[in-house]
Amino acid sequence: MSAEGPPLGLQVATLARRSVLKTLRQPAQVIPSLIFPTVLLAVNASGLSRATNIPGFPTHSYLTFALAITFMQGAMFAMLNAGTNLANDIETGFLNRLALTPMRRAALLVGQLAGVGVLGFIQSVLYIAVGLTAGAHIKAGVGGALVLIVLGVFIALAFGALGTAAALRTGSGEAVQGLFPLMFVFLFLSSSNLPRDLLGHGWFKAIATANPVSYLLEGLRSLLITGWDGEALALAFGIGLVVLVVGLTAASAAMKQRLVRT
Repeated sequence: MSAEGPPLGLQVATLARRSVLKTLRQPAQVIPSLIFPTVLLAVNASGLSRATNIPGFPTHSYLTFALAITFMQGAMFAMLNAGTNLANDIETGFLNRLALTPMRRAALLVGQLAGVGVLGFIQSVLYIAVGLTAGAHIKAGVGGALVLIVLGVFIALAFGALGTAAALRTGSGEAVQGLFPLMFVFLFLSSSNLPRDLLGHGWFKAIATANPVSYLLEGLRSLLITGWDGEALALAFGIGLVVLVVGLTAASAAMKQRLVRT
């Protein structure tokens, strides 16, 4: 892709509009990302409610504790949707046709993530609304709810970048979907169901402590349970930034190789 042509901002806006519309016009992708996490929230809040009786558990509402998990599950769906949509563009030849235009690679990557950002925003607002309606609380108040939305969108963008990189590397929607169970393993081997300080001193706690997903969850949870915890939020945003940079770097390298091959 040549550096000549329309300004970068216009290229990003054009591709971002396409990405957003393509995402919103596929209810089969959007609806599961909204319904599935909320259903699991209800199941977990009901089945694990007795965990609040454990000495040292940080809240009397397991629903509030589990609400953070919905954001991570939503980010996983965002990763899947971003990768699947781009893989479809590759399989249908759209990316090859786009390569013949003066479109910049950066515009395609940023524009592609626009749909992820919109989906992440819708997810975050819905999860908060459902949680509050069901009886959860946000210790940090209205400001904390806004930061919770921002962090939810940011994590969705970071995971979306990983899905984009996978799509560009493989060119296959099926291969991208294979990431979904892998990410569920990361979620399971984290502090998703219990705080890390209540996991004992065995191998599971060691893995959960090394697992970056734990710190993303704890950043989200801090706003729900603790209030304003600068360290937890800094870790969550910092790890999200690392994942985003890694995803975009891998996607840029994969796109360069794919365009050379085509």
